[in-house]
Amino acid sequence: MQNENARNTIIFVVCTVAILLIYQFLVLQPQAERRKAAAKAAERPAAVEEAGKTGAAPGVLSSSGAPRYADRRQALAAAPRIAIDTPGTEGETDSKGGVKGSLSLRGARIDDLFLKGYHDTVDRSSPNVELLRPEGLPNAYFAQIAWTGANLPGLPNESTLWTVKSGDVLAPGKPVVLTYSTPEGLRFQRTIAVDRQSMFTITDQVANFTGRPVTLLPYSSVQRHDIPAGLGKLQIVHEGAIGVFDGALRQFKYGKWAKEKAPFVAQTTGGWMGITDKYWMTSIVPNQTETGTGRFRITDVGGVKVHEAVFEGKVRTIPQGHMLVKPVVTRIFAGAKRNEVLVGYQDSLGIPSFHKAIDWGILWFFTRPLFTVLEFFYHLVGNFGLAILALTVVVKLVFFPLANKAYASMAKIKKLQPKQEELKKKYGDDPTKMQQEMMALYQREKINPLAGCLPILIQIPVFYALYKVLYVTIEMRHAPFFGWIQDLSARDPTTIWNLFGLIPWNPATTPVIGGLLDGALHLGLLPLVYGLTMWLQTAMNPPATDPTQQMIMKWFPVIFTVMLATQPAGLLVYWAWSNVLTIIQQYIIMRANKTENPIDGLIARLQGREYKVEA
Repeated sequence: MQNENARNTIIFVVCTVAILLIYQFLVLQPQAERRKAAAKAAERPAAVEEAGKTGAAPGVLSSSGAPRYADRRQALAAAPRIAIDTPGTEGETDSKGGVKGSLSLRGARIDDLFLKGYHDTVDRSSPNVELLRPEGLPNAYFAQIAWTGANLPGLPNESTLWTVKSGDVLAPGKPVVLTYSTPEGLRFQRTIAVDRQSMFTITDQVANFTGRPVTLLPYSSVQRHDIPAGLGKLQIVHEGAIGVFDGALRQFKYGKWAKEKAPFVAQTTGGWMGITDKYWMTSIVPNQTETGTGRFRITDVGGVKVHEAVFEGKVRTIPQGHMLVKPVVTRIFAGAKRNEVLVGYQDSLGIPSFHKAIDWGILWFFTRPLFTVLEFFYHLVGNFGLAILALTVVVKLVFFPLANKAYASMAKIKKLQPKQEELKKKYGDDPTKMQQEMMALYQREKINPLAGCLPILIQIPVFYALYKVLYVTIEMRHAPFFGWIQDLSARDPTTIWNLFGLIPWNPATTPVIGGLLDGALHLGLLPLVYGLTMWLQTAMNPPATDPTQQMIMKWFPVIFTVMLATQPAGLLVYWAWSNVLTIIQQYIIMRANKTENPIDGLIARLQGREYKVEA
């Protein structure tokens, strides 16, 4: 009896913890995501409207001291520009690696960039994702390379106006060459190249005609002005400063970054550093043999919080009449965090741990292999939904021996329910004797009452890892399944409140409770399918002996259906399909053990006959 109570208690505790985790990570996070999307949608029109009212030039402060912004047209017109246009990797569908935009000749900044293969919504006619935006717009975001030196006025910085020596459009195989000379006689030549996967290579050469030796220091910077609405609010994914310094990964979420009393500073040889969002990143990749200083800092400039990742290279001394012995080569990655792209650069350029730009989570050693398997199946079947189904089968096969023993034990326990009830009636007034008889019964039947916990426990890491994969990998973003599921990384778009679209009414517009119907109580068709499979699987398990635990277990399918309804559709595809496979496995075992099961009972009732299992 104590063993059975222990089993039920463990199941109860595990399920309770699972509910709390799911509520924290899987219910609150989507609500934050929706607030983020709404704020982003309102952000650009508000900025344009403000510019129209004030007529302010980029970067001009209002009388109150708060920054006033221009629209994109005004910001881009503030300096001459060179267009950027890359087609993406050959053979790629939808040019996933392609970018378009421009670089400013003032400061030679890469500050105007859109990702051609990605859209704001699942609708292919929606605008392309904006990655970088010029100064003068709200939440300006850009990368630049500059130089500093003592007693050397006019060195290239954010205000320097470069001259085009060659190139009119920056594209793969078509670099742009820029030149600039200081009043004292330093001549800079900058060559900017870009490949098909959003990696920019900037090569600086310097000639000294000042009449004396000079000492220079190059530095690279990625800047983001203030934090766009919604960023940094999600607990399950890292957004903010990120980098690898001498092989060690360092991360600062926006909140923690702002709370740091002093800038983060680290000496490093090579490595990389930058600013990352959930799916996109802009990072500095210095020469991997270069020893320098990496920094993450926040400064207040005219009421704007400037978040900056900086790499300061080593000091260079150039004799009079000479050039740098070796040009300074710096790379800027500005694009989507696709695993295969990051791993490719990691291998070809020797960038350490570049794949860690993707937030694989604390179970990275499990999450990454799971994604690799998922991607393998995707390349076979061409659909991530089908790949999830195939992955689920693999998971079931891996754990089949362990789960099979657990389900066989559960089937035997369920078959022994009549005998257990008899023991309760016979020894109900003598707990010690009843416990002894229960133990003897389990020993005769060779049953381990704790075995039923295993199927629940082994699902937890798979559940977490798949959720991470669905939530943080760009490959899953806007990945369609079939029918009404056009984005496996988003919730089921249907809802029971308008009969899954049959009624032309949006429940979110309902006064007072609209937010609830579109939020916590959003119930689509796929969550209901999941709930049905969970109910059937629960019905096939032996009931708990404690009445309170019985009631809780009966309500679990309802609770989990509501809590998972707003989660990524891909997660529900996995869970529902996993439940179906479990039900099939349990059904076969229960039939083999001649144990009553709800499936045969339902069939008997539909046929109008009495359901009875022969011993």
